[in-house]
Amino acid sequence: MLPAIQMYISNLLAKFRNEEEEGQTLVEYGLLLALIAIIVIVALIFLGPIVSRIFQNVGTSLQT
Repeated sequence: MLPAIQMYISNLLAKFRNEEEEGQTLVEYGLLLALIAIIVIVALIFLGPIVSRIFQNVGTSLQT
């Protein structure tokens, strides 16, 4: 089983070494993912207190 894993990893590395566009695409996807993560974090920072208040109101309503 170990040689199969070793062959898979070597084939994967060879693919990334030979195809420059694949690496560029990977970097673009990484940057896009980082941008989406930043947007989600900023949205949570601004919307966090509002959502927290909504849950507190629901919790208070359920207790009474």
